[in-house]
Amino acid sequence: MEQSAQQARQLDHLATDPAPGPASSPFAAFGMPGFGTPASTAQPEPRPILELEGEEYEDELDALSDWVDDFLLPVYGAEVTTAAPWCLQWQEHDEVVAWLHALWLAYQQHKDPEAGLAGLFVWHRDFLTHALAAIRAPGGPLSACMTSPERPAHRLLPGPPPSARTEKANTAEPDATGSPEPGQPTS
Repeated sequence: MEQSAQQARQLDHLATDPAPGPASSPFAAFGMPGFGTPASTAQPEPRPILELEGEEYEDELDALSDWVDDFLLPVYGAEVTTAAPWCLQWQEHDEVVAWLHALWLAYQQHKDPEAGLAGLFVWHRDFLTHALAAIRAPGGPLSACMTSPERPAHRLLPGPPPSARTEKANTAEPDATGSPEPGQPTS
């Protein structure tokens, strides 16, 4: 009877929720996430660089430029050719800035120890290859720039104009109150 009572107490103990804190898990000493370690402090959500303004944008662009110039280009910046153009003034190409910023954010996430041993492989496979192919494509955002290191060049290509619907809304005739009449054709 005593043994049955002891087993019942042990089952009751195992069925209760563990006490909060690192000592509640046998895995706490190993620092395994979700196994008794306190939750890490939440980091602010990263924002796309093109949504930033002023000094915040400039600081982020400076940090991105350091990463591109000190790490990305020396390691992954293959030869400049017509098939893989580059621009020494890439910071002036908004599309390139957006791509490289997203690539940099993904790099930071995947080099983190929590990404596991395959984190950087995933970054190479899923992010690096695709981003560089888009940025340096022969018809991509840098296609009017440097295609030979002996001939540095920089040119911003014009983007598409606003859609016909936007243009129509901008040229709508105002009614007597000064605002466009809804549903009325414009000339």
